Amino acid sequence: MNILITGAMGYIGSQLVKKMMQLNQERDTPWQIIATDIKEKADFNMDEHVHYIKMDVRSPQVLTVLMHYEIDTVIHLATIVTPGKKSNREFEYSVDVEGTQNILEASVDCGIERVVITSSGAAYGYHPDNAEWIKEDHPIRGNEEFAYSYHKRLVEEMLADYRRRYPQLEQVIFRIGTILGENVDNQITDLFKKKRLLGIKGSDSPFVFIWDQDVIACLIKAIESEKVGIYNVAGDGALTVDELANILDKKVIRIPVKLIRGALFALKRLRLTQYGEEQVNFLRYRPVLDNTKLKEDFGYKPTYTSEEVFREYVRE
Repeated sequence: MNILITGAMGYIGSQLVKKMMQLNQERDTPWQIIATDIKEKADFNMDEHVHYIKMDVRSPQVLTVLMHYEIDTVIHLATIVTPGKKSNREFEYSVDVEGTQNILEASVDCGIERVVITSSGAAYGYHPDNAEWIKEDHPIRGNEEFAYSYHKRLVEEMLADYRRRYPQLEQVIFRIGTILGENVDNQITDLFKKKRLLGIKGSDSPFVFIWDQDVIACLIKAIESEKVGIYNVAGDGALTVDELANILDKKVIRIPVKLIRGALFALKRLRLTQYGEEQVNFLRYRPVLDNTKLKEDFGYKPTYTSEEVFREYVRE
């Protein structure tokens, strides 16, 4: 089987490639892996079954690479989760949305059998009327004010359209909760490193977590599984901001909505932070993912619950 991975030098992508190389040592017929990213060179040494290619997911090169290496399955991980300070919405849209469209168009043109795509719980959006536990049939309403959330919504709408027009292209879509692991570092983990945890007055700010190795295991299972569909990927249970603070042995500072919104509005315009007033809803109305379908239909039970994931992250 010939497998192409986009975003292969990212946090999840690099771990996926390493795990697949390890598993290849036990397989009678090793996977032939084409690892792609925008970096000039790979960040680690690869074996004879992995070929690294510098490739932009927005470029015509995608079609050429898929055809040349006779790819069977595409694992599309390339996305912008945490934009840099010099980033902008136009660029992020071009990578997240137009890049995914380019991957899908090339996959159809080449007769690719299966695409495995990482979406996010953020695709559901941050809304006051979110269900207490969100299942896969909950509407996708990613907030336009959050680039990542909105782009995941647009990508999922695109994928639904491709399922209607090109049913021969199998899709496995993982809507992933907050990923934690030994070396993860992003805007979520930044919250946990403060002396006190930030809370929004009147909100429990629940979190669902998934261990990075569980995400890797789901991606690998999707490669050869006959299962198709959409799956929430999260550990059992959820943790409120107060429960997180208790584990961290820290206090929670609860700030009224109007006060924190005004402060973030001013700080962003003074260029003292890249996060604006929209972050209030990001903390208030976090989507809490129900993982029943992942366990019962896809057949994967996460190793850790959300609480166990967080405790392991703190220990590491």
